Amino acid sequence: MYCFNNDYSEGAHPRILEAIKNASSDQHTGYSLDSHTEHAKALIKQAVHREDVDIHMLVGGTQTNMLVISAALRPHQAVIAAETGHINVHETGAVESTGHKVLTRQAADGKLTPALIQTTLDGHTDEHMVQPKMVYISNTTEIGTQYTLDELEALSRFCRQKGLYLFLDGARLGAALTSPVNDLTLADIARLVDVFYIGGTKNGALFGEALVIAHPGLKEDFRFMIKQKGAMLAKGFLLGIQFEELFQDDLFFQMAAYANQMAAILKEAFTDCGFPFFSDSATNQQFPILPNDLIAKLRESYQFQDQQAVDADHTAVRFVTSWATKEEAVRRFAQDLKRLA
Repeated sequence: MYCFNNDYSEGAHPRILEAIKNASSDQHTGYSLDSHTEHAKALIKQAVHREDVDIHMLVGGTQTNMLVISAALRPHQAVIAAETGHINVHETGAVESTGHKVLTRQAADGKLTPALIQTTLDGHTDEHMVQPKMVYISNTTEIGTQYTLDELEALSRFCRQKGLYLFLDGARLGAALTSPVNDLTLADIARLVDVFYIGGTKNGALFGEALVIAHPGLKEDFRFMIKQKGAMLAKGFLLGIQFEELFQDDLFFQMAAYANQMAAILKEAFTDCGFPFFSDSATNQQFPILPNDLIAKLRESYQFQDQQAVDADHTAVRFVTSWATKEEAVRRFAQDLKRLA
């Protein structure tokens, strides 16, 4: 049984495990104040072409989303997200548990636009309603699509005109930045958004997200917020070592590019068989629409997730590849698909 359920089924890249092993018997300052974390931060600042950002190492995506949003917003304020956004669908009300409403908009491609955001602003006009103050986007989105430079620039302009924070969830940022259709860089993102994070959990690390804060108003007392929310890892050097390794020799980008390449083989196989897609993804998440009887046959040998029922006989499913996906397994799946279809 081969797993295409997600991009965190495997442990970590051997280089990361070796780096942790080599540093394991050394003594380190706790709470991410160690030399490895400082070096990792320096490497990330080089990658984003900004020395004025604050960087914090956190354990996971839900933790990071909840922490950023709750730290940025006042009690009466809310965050706007696409209906498919992770904070709305897959985080068990984590944001709402901090007292902040998630205001959602339907977006067929999973991406917010200034026009969609404006409709939310138009519906929240006075003190009898929550006040929209932040826009949350994901790149890649939860359905594998991604923002272009023009789209992100338009969102950035709009949010700054309207006094809204722009927050980018980068749990799968590596996949977005190495996609064959991408025209964004880390430096573009650091220039255009107020706060974002670089996902390690879904790109070859054991765990970890590197949060980058660009907006001066969001920087103050952030370590206090981390500690209060239970997000400060005592052995923070384990995060620092991982990001230190990820941002040396382009390992972060190499792993993401490989995951996208494996997904491209899957996409070609589905296309060759004539199956349509739920979304147009050039990244490591693919969403083919398959007959239910074929899905049942494929599940005898492969694990993958249902995304959404399309009709009585067809379902959109999700296949995800990772840095560690075996090419021979991908090609074997392609052969099995063509045989069964």
